[in-house]
Amino acid sequence: MEWKQLLCGDRIRMYQGSKSSGDLRTEFEKDYHRIIGSASFRRLQDKTQVFPLDKSDFVRTRLTHSLEVSSFAKSLGQNISKKILLEIKDPDFKESYQADVCDILQCAGLLHDIGNPPFGHFGETVIREWFLKNLGRLTFQGKTLEEQLLPQMKADLYNFEGNTQALRLVTKLHYLVDKHGMNLTKGLLGTIIKYPVSSLEINDKSGNIKDKKMGYYYAEQEIFADLQRSLGTCGARHPLTYVLEAADDIAYRTADIEDSFKKGRITYGQLLQELREGGDGEKADGDYMWLTASLDERYKKALERGISQPEVYAVQNWVVRIQGKMIASATYGFAKNYEDIMKGTYTKDLFAGTSMEHMAYVLGDIAYRYTFISKPILKLEIAAETIMNFLLDKFVDAVVHYDTGQKLTPVQKKMIALISDNYKAIYQIYSEDKDEVEKLYLRLLLVTDYICGMTDSYAKLLYQELNGLSE
Repeated sequence: MEWKQLLCGDRIRMYQGSKSSGDLRTEFEKDYHRIIGSASFRRLQDKTQVFPLDKSDFVRTRLTHSLEVSSFAKSLGQNISKKILLEIKDPDFKESYQADVCDILQCAGLLHDIGNPPFGHFGETVIREWFLKNLGRLTFQGKTLEEQLLPQMKADLYNFEGNTQALRLVTKLHYLVDKHGMNLTKGLLGTIIKYPVSSLEINDKSGNIKDKKMGYYYAEQEIFADLQRSLGTCGARHPLTYVLEAADDIAYRTADIEDSFKKGRITYGQLLQELREGGDGEKADGDYMWLTASLDERYKKALERGISQPEVYAVQNWVVRIQGKMIASATYGFAKNYEDIMKGTYTKDLFAGTSMEHMAYVLGDIAYRYTFISKPILKLEIAAETIMNFLLDKFVDAVVHYDTGQKLTPVQKKMIALISDNYKAIYQIYSEDKDEVEKLYLRLLLVTDYICGMTDSYAKLLYQELNGLSE
């Protein structure tokens, strides 16, 4: 792969800007402003990061998480660009590319969760399970939906992914000017595709990180193919995707611990004990033990200074230290594996084989046990499942025969009327001249498009209104 292609500033719909406009921004800087000004980005302020429908103002939402990822991604872009220029000295990487790399990564951080449905990753799970349970039950023209849809269409729904939805949203659903969505640069679009495989090619046992999930729907296969050609990635991950993923890892692994501590899910003493016990394994090294000890040192220092909340001081300052170390490790990981990354043969994340690999694992394990399977979260997820299943039941029932000439019931007509006119317009554009099977598939995506565009609060409110429940 070559950087000149990878940093492609072309768009799917090209346009000729006026030379007299005075706009001196690069194409990637224009992407940033398109994203920041979008309604889809603003909705992230009311979407779950860890705690669904949380009322407090100190835990992360998808919006604040995305801003943090964007910041870490840009920092990593600066570090890695300097490494390439000063140490690796790849002649293909020009000095001017550093700014483009940073701009693309900053934008990619803002976009990486923009396709997520309400209620976080649990919302994705509910959507997958709903289709697994219902495609064989619902019928259209005398056959079940499962019998009619093509294998990839069914696999798209059975393996529904927020990352995949992000590509669909920014290339089609965000109706800015026309059917091309935000019409972002190809270099940016390639970076946000974490898994450059279809739903039929998922293989989480392959040992290659790019095969874990799908990266595009059947509906976006032409866009994906165009990006592959333009960027020269040929089925491999875009090199900057590794950097984006590392930035996400840094943000959520540290933030989950901090938010869990602030919510009282884990105490300072429990965190310290868990970290110490995590150092008993073979994978723990000197850096791990030193970083664990530094948490206790910060606590003792806070006591010496008479700080009123020494535990809070210790955890917050320690998290910043961990973030800095993870940035350094990801930079090292990219440089160490640079040749394989550029060949498209690197199969792991950037922390693999670095001094922070074990710490990243332990932090994720602690967050999972103390937060993600805690009773308060489980109760909220059960409520979220009820909401999501109800909405899927009602809207899928309405769209199966929508736009087919078959008469809809009064309730089905009302449900169709509730769906955003923008989403219905996109359906009409992309279903034109398609056969009945693909139209059916696109109608099912119309439902997931609409539901994924909802905030947590709106999904809850709509559920209550449709069930005649008061707030």
